[in-house]
Amino acid sequence: MPNKILIVDDEPFNLDLLEQELMEYEYVIERAVDGVDALEKTESFGPDLILLDYMMPKMSGLEVVKQLRQNEKHKAIPVILLTAKATLEDKIKGLDAGADDYVTKPFDSFELLARVRAMLRIKELHDRLDEWNRTLADKVKQQVDELQRMNRLKRYLSPQIAETILADDENLFKTHRREITAVFLDLRGFTPFSDSAEPEEVMEVLHSYHAEMGKLIFKFEGTLERFVGDGIVIIFNDPIRYDDHCQKAVRMALEMRDRVKELRVAWTKQGYDLDLGVGLAAGYATLGTVGFEGRMDYGTVGNLPNLAARLCAEAKGGQILTDQKTMSKIEDLFESETLPELQLKGISRPVVAYNIVQAK
Repeated sequence: MPNKILIVDDEPFNLDLLEQELMEYEYVIERAVDGVDALEKTESFGPDLILLDYMMPKMSGLEVVKQLRQNEKHKAIPVILLTAKATLEDKIKGLDAGADDYVTKPFDSFELLARVRAMLRIKELHDRLDEWNRTLADKVKQQVDELQRMNRLKRYLSPQIAETILADDENLFKTHRREITAVFLDLRGFTPFSDSAEPEEVMEVLHSYHAEMGKLIFKFEGTLERFVGDGIVIIFNDPIRYDDHCQKAVRMALEMRDRVKELRVAWTKQGYDLDLGVGLAAGYATLGTVGFEGRMDYGTVGNLPNLAARLCAEAKGGQILTDQKTMSKIEDLFESETLPELQLKGISRPVVAYNIVQAK
């Protein structure tokens, strides 16, 4: 049976956005417009998970959580609070009230979906705990702990990669050096578009763009390093190794270019002049976790990601630019056109660039 999710928010736009994010994954969705409505819908709908707005009329999200935790029938339903209140004090209040997780608005689509999946799986395991013999409890608890670790990993890894990582030692995330392929994406024309368009229009474009690019990142098993507005950074061959990582990256970039061509049809009708530019480079880089205990990211440093980023900045709409060293690895598989030498910012020598056109 598909999982049932109750989404609660007093803003119709937010409800529409949440429903649009979740509907692709065959969840059964029910909506509630305030805290009182949320408790009534919980009784009649019986959700497996609740996405709950923090600030609402009639009854706040905190009050809803407290009442749920006092109800024997509903106290085990996972609750993820959604709010623009991002102070440490607010987070502590939400978790103390009984919420299981906390996502700050505006939320990242992939992060939210990863947390939803993890919470649903944790709930499934908790349900199984009630049925299993007590002699299996320790083993099940270990599985729950692994899922909680996965939830943290999915904040910076593609979901299909996180499960593989959990089977290995966490030393994988210590600083190390490895040959990778780095891919940088940017929407040409996004800055003037975001300056002139309404915020809702910008969010709608970003949502459709991120959703389509995300599907292809997962399809080709890339590691999503980060989003920066319209920019996306993907790496291949770390933490999971592939002998054909450069080929995977190029095939992904070609499909992304073709998918954006399809998106441009709708964007052009709405007056948005946007197109995709891609920079791609293969070589050695230093990788590992950066950040602090409360928030960590997985990323790369060195000349290689800088080269890919600069090539992306130079790429015109529809171009996939790479350098001579990378092109030599894939020239038997892909057709390209040679461009004039580029003087890239932060790189002392001119770079011979190639625009990858298609697979041979």
